[in-house]
Amino acid sequence: MASDRWSYQVVEIKANWKGATRDAAQEKLAQLGLQGWELVSVVQPQRFAPLQLYLKKAMP
Repeated sequence: MASDRWSYQVVEIKANWKGATRDAAQEKLAQLGLQGWELVSVVQPQRFAPLQLYLKKAMP
């Protein structure tokens, strides 16, 4: 399904002293995937900073 219109969302996952947990990221992505969101990029600007998940979803 091709679409020229997208909706975008940025979600942050907080890191703890060991960094962001894999389980927290996986759980959040699973929830968003069920809502139709597609992961485009992940950024962690600095060590111990929250992960920034960039997502998009086709608009109806």
